Amino acid sequence: MKKKGTGPYFVSSIPSKDSYATDSSALVYFKDVPLALCAVGDHGWTAAGFWVARQSSGRRKYMGALLESIHSPADLKCMTLAQMAELAEEIREFLIQTLSRTGGHLGPNLGVVELTLALHTVFNTPEDKLLFDVSHQAYIHKILTGRLDRFATIRQPGGLNGFMLRTESEHDCYGAGHAGTALSAALGMAVARDLSGGKEHVIAVAGDAAFTNGISFEALNNIADQTKRLIVVLNDNEWSIDRNVGAIARYFHRIVTNEHYKNLHDQAHRILERFGGKTALTVARRAEEAAKGLLWPSMLFEEFGLQYFGPLDGHNLPLLIETFKFLKTADHPVLLHVLTQKGRGFQPALDGQKKFHGLGPYDPETGKTKPAGQLTYAEVFANTLVNLATDDPHIVAITAAMPNGTGLDLFRPHHPNRYFDVGIAEEHAVVFASGMATRGYRPVCAIYSTFLQRAFDPIVHDVCLQKLPVVFCMDRAGLSGDDGPTHHGLFDIAYLRGVPEIVLMAPKDEDELADMLKTAVQLPGPSAIRYPRGVVAGVARKPEPQVIPVGKAEVLIDGSDVAILGLGTMMPLARELAARLEREGYSAALINPRFIKPLDRETLGAYARHVAAFVTFEDHVKMCGFGSAVIEALDEMGMAIPVVRIGWPDQFIEHGKIDDLRAKYGLTVDEAYAQVLPLLARRMMPKLVAS
Repeated sequence: MKKKGTGPYFVSSIPSKDSYATDSSALVYFKDVPLALCAVGDHGWTAAGFWVARQSSGRRKYMGALLESIHSPADLKCMTLAQMAELAEEIREFLIQTLSRTGGHLGPNLGVVELTLALHTVFNTPEDKLLFDVSHQAYIHKILTGRLDRFATIRQPGGLNGFMLRTESEHDCYGAGHAGTALSAALGMAVARDLSGGKEHVIAVAGDAAFTNGISFEALNNIADQTKRLIVVLNDNEWSIDRNVGAIARYFHRIVTNEHYKNLHDQAHRILERFGGKTALTVARRAEEAAKGLLWPSMLFEEFGLQYFGPLDGHNLPLLIETFKFLKTADHPVLLHVLTQKGRGFQPALDGQKKFHGLGPYDPETGKTKPAGQLTYAEVFANTLVNLATDDPHIVAITAAMPNGTGLDLFRPHHPNRYFDVGIAEEHAVVFASGMATRGYRPVCAIYSTFLQRAFDPIVHDVCLQKLPVVFCMDRAGLSGDDGPTHHGLFDIAYLRGVPEIVLMAPKDEDELADMLKTAVQLPGPSAIRYPRGVVAGVARKPEPQVIPVGKAEVLIDGSDVAILGLGTMMPLARELAARLEREGYSAALINPRFIKPLDRETLGAYARHVAAFVTFEDHVKMCGFGSAVIEALDEMGMAIPVVRIGWPDQFIEHGKIDDLRAKYGLTVDEAYAQVLPLLARRMMPKLVAS
């Protein structure tokens, strides 16, 4: 062993057979203890970093010296496998501790630590293009690509986004937040590379849940015909947010659990681990082909033209690295199936898969979170639907892989035969509901506002055109806060109110939500209810919900100078403005619109005849929103009354705290007051009379 250097530190050369060393690399020792595999350049060697561990409060706490040494993916390439294994544990501990303060998608990221390390060890971003489907599992990618020092700001105002964002880093080649997009986008990048004569690799990492999405299969249908080089990584953990459902999930499970395939697969891996290198991988590949040929003559991905490898242990870092090195050489599209454990390394996350998919702050030792203290709108929706379905056997509930977030996991135990989780397949959910509606059932589709926009065509073509009584319950309508622009529900009024036949409602509180749900399931045609994420207003509820007359607003306070309309849960701001104007001597009417479509034109017309202005509050973009609907209605009635609209501007809103963002963008009482006061002041000015 060649040595150079003095004192307790010295550097030795690395035998060439070490496949993880760079062409010019060395081990750094301290008193004969290997510390780091380092790249050796013209100006000396660069250490990858050192690590220290200590005991505290019964848990091993990492000082993170290895992690702190990572400034770019290049730093991974001069680490030993032992160091990388240690780094993986440091990353897990760092995630657990950091996200305990900020909240975030802990479970998914704990499951892809080794996978992400392997990808960044073998490939070179930003030259190579790495995409994550949804990208909520890209936290380790962010850490490894120069954002470690800002990671504590993730999902915080002005901080890192919780998803990949092209404007945040050159390593984020594609922004995402919704499922099923990675394969199509990756194929587009691969074809663009081919047309331009590029040499870079394109890798798409998609969870097994993404393959319940139609977009993924549309991409699969085109990959082999349109490019010769594309790597797809199927990250199989059997979960999206809830456990995956349907034939695709069962198909993956059969691959993983078939004992004959597993035996041949394990033999191939033993050969691989014993000999290493491309030759052994070729032998392993032949063993896998033999296994698959015996068991499934028509393997799904092979029929699409992608050569299938796997399933592999997604936490076996050496195996992943060697496999990716081999897949880099492929001259045809390939798919690697890896098995990972969501929540790995944190027992509370393993025990609470749904909870730790994405959550707020928690205790890093126990995983416990603070109780909400009040019911959420999702819970009120679900509990009301349970009671309505008990009385009406034709009510059915449909969700697109979101039983927990929508509250329908509370419905399922009461009416299991009338509960349907279709997976991440919103278009199918809507058309499926349409089919049931034609046979006399009352489908209630509980889908987030931001996800329902994926099903716009079926809403128009299959539901509304046929006047079918499907109910859309849009949770997360309005600003979603920490999740950012991919999850804000700011466009549903715009994309629904222009569609004929639909009734569109927004409750001001939980009691009215129950009333609207009872109203919706009795309507002869389609309807939609929008309500926010989070806890309810805390008002008293009636023993039984009541049917609301369609298109009829509720006048809470009469007034003659200004009419203030607070849509849905923006009513508190409207009420505050009315009280402020009353204190200034103005007579302010306070109106709960309840219906966005049809608007209560009778009430609008009555107030338009004597008020100086209208003010509308909405948790939605102003363009094509509720305020715009009011302006259109007044114009059609020939009433030229000023309308002050308080809502979101024509731009994508970043992540952040809701109150802070409202203040930044003018969704405040102060802003409404400043805009309406000049209109009222002009009305109060004394008229000059000629003498």
